[in-house]
Amino acid sequence: MTSSTVTANGIEIAYETFGDPTKPPILLIMGLGVPLLGWEEDLCHQLACSGHLVIRFDNRDVGLSTHLHDAGASDPLAVASGDTATAAYLIDDMADDTSGLIEALGLEAAHLVGVSMGGMIAQAATIRHPARVRSLTSIMSTTGDRSVGQPTQEALVVLMQPLAVTREEGAERAVESFRVLGSPGFPPDEESVRSRALRSFDRAYDPAGVSRQLAAILASADRTPGLREVRAPALVIHGDSDPLIDVSGGRATAAAIPGAELEIIEGMGHDLPRGAWNRMIDRISEIIQRGELIEG
Repeated sequence: MTSSTVTANGIEIAYETFGDPTKPPILLIMGLGVPLLGWEEDLCHQLACSGHLVIRFDNRDVGLSTHLHDAGASDPLAVASGDTATAAYLIDDMADDTSGLIEALGLEAAHLVGVSMGGMIAQAATIRHPARVRSLTSIMSTTGDRSVGQPTQEALVVLMQPLAVTREEGAERAVESFRVLGSPGFPPDEESVRSRALRSFDRAYDPAGVSRQLAAILASADRTPGLREVRAPALVIHGDSDPLIDVSGGRATAAAIPGAELEIIEGMGHDLPRGAWNRMIDRISEIIQRGELIEG
């Protein structure tokens, strides 16, 4: 594993790579408020061992990438009500970060794999920068159409609760959230959740940055019209037990993209359970192979 930073789209992006740089590159895009640590090292190594160069990175406003402190905190409740004055940026801007990272790394294009908000970013990058995307995998995400992918009331409470102040509170909050959002069909691993939360807090905890990311989600437009124009091979993965982004969001994403493949994983919630890794890696590898054949 190697770690570094590059300047892309006017911001500094921290990233890490796994595997052979001569292999097809996969760019892993994480979700709301989670640094690159959300992609477990074991998962990255398994993807690399399946014949890929794996790149995970911190989105803007999390981890060691640029934090837009001068923008101040956003008001997600106001944005959700239609007042977007405090939205510092949109998902499209984060998509431009992603495309800029691909360019800054000296790659012509990459295979995008995004989870939750990261899936939204991957979708927008594919729409806005098609030449930079060899294939798209959107995991437990949605199109931005407010009629699909809506959370349960319990998940909404988790999403909108005040963010933790201390390191230990952050770890406890992560475990409590996992009990609501995690996968009921797979063995729970609360110690891994706690450990990752502590490491994420130490990496650069920034509640205001999380509020700006959430505002970006809420202020962004429906991507369905753009998804209908996507021509890259696409895979949509979603759990049938996802309480934060209902499986209807994944189904709508797959329906919008011409020729997209849909993989519904029974018992998966809004996380990446280790027990589903092999199935996901196999399906991601297949869609990447399709993209490489087209590229070749």
